Amino acid sequence: MSHTIRDKQKLLARVRRIRGQVEAVERALEHEAGCDEVMHLIAATRGAISGLMAEVVEEHVRTHLVDVERHPDALNHEAVEQLLDVVRTYLK
Repeated sequence: MSHTIRDKQKLLARVRRIRGQVEAVERALEHEAGCDEVMHLIAATRGAISGLMAEVVEEHVRTHLVDVERHPDALNHEAVEQLLDVVRTYLK
């Protein structure tokens, strides 16, 4: 089973929160909010989307790159953590 199916409700909840953030940006623009407020809203939305991407990528790496059950010695935990640290840093 794919991790996106297994974590479907959790991921959908995050997407719904992101939708709310995007709608807040839209409302701010419609009401001619100040640049600083709009930029903060956009930055928060970007952070939320990056967080969602990081979560999906991390679970993809852990779930699909190496089948630990079939190849228990194939997974280099240190290399996985290094890769995921780079991905998390990039997505911030």
